[in-house]
Amino acid sequence: MELLVMAGSRAVVKVGGLKICSGFGVCGLRASEVPWRRRRVSVGRKSPAVRLRVKAKAKMTAEEPAEATKALWDLSDAATGLRPVGRLRLRVGLPLDTVSECHTVNHAKAITAGLKALKLMGVDGVELPVWWGLVERDSLGKYEWSGYLAVAEMVQKVGLKLHISLCFHACREIKLALPDWVCRISEDHPGLFFTDRSGNQFNSCLSFGVDDLPVLDGKTPIQVYQGFCKSFKSTFAPFMGSTITDITVGLGPDGELRYPSSHLASKINNDPPGVGEFQCYDQHILNHLKQHAEEMGNPLWGNSGPHDAPSYNNPPMVNSFFKDEGGSWDSPYGDFFLSWYSSQLISHVDRILSLASTTFRDTRVSISGRVPIIHSWCKTRSHPSELTAGFYNTVNRDGYEPVAAMFAKHACEMILPGMDLLDEHMPRHSSPQSLLEQIKAACKKHGIIICGENASASVLPGGFQEIRRNLLSDESRVNTFMYQRMGASFFSPEHFPLFSEFVRGFSRLELHPDDVLEEDSLPVSSEAGIDLLYRWYELNRMEIG
Repeated sequence: MELLVMAGSRAVVKVGGLKICSGFGVCGLRASEVPWRRRRVSVGRKSPAVRLRVKAKAKMTAEEPAEATKALWDLSDAATGLRPVGRLRLRVGLPLDTVSECHTVNHAKAITAGLKALKLMGVDGVELPVWWGLVERDSLGKYEWSGYLAVAEMVQKVGLKLHISLCFHACREIKLALPDWVCRISEDHPGLFFTDRSGNQFNSCLSFGVDDLPVLDGKTPIQVYQGFCKSFKSTFAPFMGSTITDITVGLGPDGELRYPSSHLASKINNDPPGVGEFQCYDQHILNHLKQHAEEMGNPLWGNSGPHDAPSYNNPPMVNSFFKDEGGSWDSPYGDFFLSWYSSQLISHVDRILSLASTTFRDTRVSISGRVPIIHSWCKTRSHPSELTAGFYNTVNRDGYEPVAAMFAKHACEMILPGMDLLDEHMPRHSSPQSLLEQIKAACKKHGIIICGENASASVLPGGFQEIRRNLLSDESRVNTFMYQRMGASFFSPEHFPLFSEFVRGFSRLELHPDDVLEEDSLPVSSEAGIDLLYRWYELNRMEIG
């Protein structure tokens, strides 16, 4: 075996007459395993090559990747005097309906072929949504994991890692509701769901106000979620810490930490979007508000939410609450209400992350939660869309500090979507880039590791370059990027070529001119994986579309 190490470029493994490029995973040597930060060399960044040629005393086979990886890391230190930092991982989300309502794997052959193609491309692993509404559908404590076990076995066989998302919310996209028994309880107990001031309910997840109330057949939602997590841990024990390396726990609507403040907002011709509405009118949250107002000596403040806030589709200046100058948000009452409203969100994430970290603490998996980038109107003084979603973030206050502190308290990672978004594509009062930087700064302050995501498969022009910038910035604490998600739009002619180019830039570094593959060498590259993945889609698009 021969290791060719170029400190400023890439590494190549040569076994006999065969050169295998690092970055393609054939011997477990991926370019992403040797990332560099600051004055170190990052993916796609060039510098003068420092070349070492080391002959191994014994032959190394493809079944001995760990030894080769260690050798590369040791050599990189010797060659440059710089220690490589933690590896940057690329993962891809599986379809939302990977497991069917009958607990079988949808389009199993296509999924298997897709997993193999992703492995060949150099992707580290895949993310799998696990739905409460499927697993515990029929009755409390009765779990059906067979479909998800089948997927875990498929992923393990291919040699990928598996990132699990435990989803305690419904999904309109695949028409999946909460568990049947929860829906039946809600018919007699409508206070289970978030409610706006007009009485409209959001029935895709449970209200934060019932977290600690025994409203689910004598159990609290927190107890039910914990039972679900314990059953998952027991059932998937053979995979934990090996195949399953990460678990994201759902924190609210669409799995994100927020109130469903825009669930009735218009999706058509609404540019810029409205500010949303406060979701504090179910009986249990109102009881919390009344109690808090009495404790603060202002009982009249506990009768309802702000009377002068706009409705879902209105801009902030329509009513007085969110006005930049003289708005009620900047009054003693505004501070009282917004502090309380956000505290309910913080208490909820504290409870959920606590149960998750406690349940999985001995499994060698990383626990994470998803925090949204609510960038609409964030250039105004009041940041109204963030306020209605539960983040008390204004020109005078950092609303993400207490969120980051709670993640740090439970040693959890934070998933941040929207790393592909650019201000230039947004309305003038919106700035996803500056908001993302603010949240990243809070994570850095509290020592939180970040997992990045794209906002949607329809990445806008410049989006992939923005992802790259976020991943490779000197101050970044991102250790994983999770690309969302496989499906029909993922493979569209408008999108897939851009994704393919992104993968090339992510997982492949340029060879030194002296290390071009000989004609008889095996061409192992991400190109083959991209081609196989696209051909897999062409053969199976009727199934996954």
